[in-house]
Amino acid sequence: MSSRSRGSAAGSGSGSRFTTPVRRLRGPGDGLVNAGSGLRDTFRDAAASAGKVPLVGGQLADALGAGTNAGSTLVDAGNGEINTAESLAFWVPVALVLAPVLFALLIWLPLRIRYARSAGAARSLERLAGGEDLLALRALTRLPLRSLARVSDDPAGDWRKGRRRVIGELAALEQNALGLRRTG
Repeated sequence: MSSRSRGSAAGSGSGSRFTTPVRRLRGPGDGLVNAGSGLRDTFRDAAASAGKVPLVGGQLADALGAGTNAGSTLVDAGNGEINTAESLAFWVPVALVLAPVLFALLIWLPLRIRYARSAGAARSLERLAGGEDLLALRALTRLPLRSLARVSDDPAGDWRKGRRRVIGELAALEQNALGLRRTG
């Protein structure tokens, strides 16, 4: 075998390895269309020839016409299979793209909106008179006890007594938990 023929054989082998899945799905449909077209054309030609036979030609042509219809049925079935394969070729990638987008819209986006509202409310509270007290109270109700214990032995008691250092640290903890920097 010459190097030229080996190269073309290798090329055709690698080409078949990289055949798209859609082409493979279409294969049976294409086969039905080709077989049906061949059958239909053969019976049509036979019916035309049989129609020329004296006395029985008309009846013989009618009988062969049924074979033409069978070929047309095969062509229709093949086209249906091709349409199904092409629909799959379109909808599978669409579904693969839409799945993460839908995840983002249905799961991540509502969480992100809730966070943005919460962070915005905390930022607004910070600017109000007594806002630091409200942020500290929010920290007392939301943050883990371990975090609160680092601020004071009795963070709720110190908050009730109005101890500014503890209130400031609690407010800073709440802002930090929301990913905000302290502005005041």
